[in-house]
Amino acid sequence: MTETQKRRPIRSYVLRTGRMTPGQQRAFDRDWERWGLEYADGPMDFDSVFGRPGPRVLEIGFGMGQSLVEMAAAAPQSNFVGIEVHRPGVGKLLHTMAGRGVDNIRVYCHDAVEVLRDCIPPATLDTIQVFFPDPWHKKKHNKRRLIQPALVTQLVTRLKIGATLHLATDWEDYAQQMMAVLSAQESLVNDYGEGQFAPRPGHRPLTKFELRGERLGHGVWDLVFRKNRD
Repeated sequence: MTETQKRRPIRSYVLRTGRMTPGQQRAFDRDWERWGLEYADGPMDFDSVFGRPGPRVLEIGFGMGQSLVEMAAAAPQSNFVGIEVHRPGVGKLLHTMAGRGVDNIRVYCHDAVEVLRDCIPPATLDTIQVFFPDPWHKKKHNKRRLIQPALVTQLVTRLKIGATLHLATDWEDYAQQMMAVLSAQESLVNDYGEGQFAPRPGHRPLTKFELRGERLGHGVWDLVFRKNRD
C-alpha cells in the first residue's frame, strides 16, 4: 500500500456515475449561480448569503431533495443549507425549488466533512439533520458509516447552545450505533431521555427511503439530541 493510500480518508459515499436527466442539467445550469454555494469560497456569512437573518438549518445528504424542499416551504422564515455530493440530486433539488417557488435553500455539491470543516463557522447553526444516510449494512463496511464519533464532535462545534441534532434511519443496527455515538458526546443531551428514540416528528416529511423501509418491514428510528454546553 502506498503512503497516499494510507492517508486517504474513508468516505461515507461512493460517487455514482449516473447521468443527470435533461431537466436536472437545465436546472443546474440555470439556477446554480442563484442558489449554489462554492466550497472554494470558504467560510460562509449566512445573513449575507440569504440576504436576511433567520434560524439556520443544515441538512447533510438530501438525496433528490424532495423532503428538504417540503421542509423549507413549510418554514419560510428559516434559512436552509443542503449538502449533497451527487450532482443529479442537486439538479433535482434546484428544479424542484424553481417549480415550487422556494427561495430559502442554498446548496453545496461537495463532501460534507470538508464543507463542515472549512465553510460552516463554529456555533452558527440552530439545527443539523441527517436523514437516512447510507447504512453500509455489511459489517465489513460499517466503518464507512457517516455517523462516527469524530464527525459528531465536528457537528457539535457547529451548533449553537440549545441547538438540535436530528438523525433518522431505517436500519436498527445503525440506529443503535447512532444512539451510542450521540449518547457518548458530553455536549449533547437526548430530548427524550437517556437511550430513548424520538417519536416520528410531524415536520419531517415522509421520504422514499422511509416508504422503502416500511415495504421491507423495517422500522424507522429518529434521534433528537440538543447541545447543552460547549
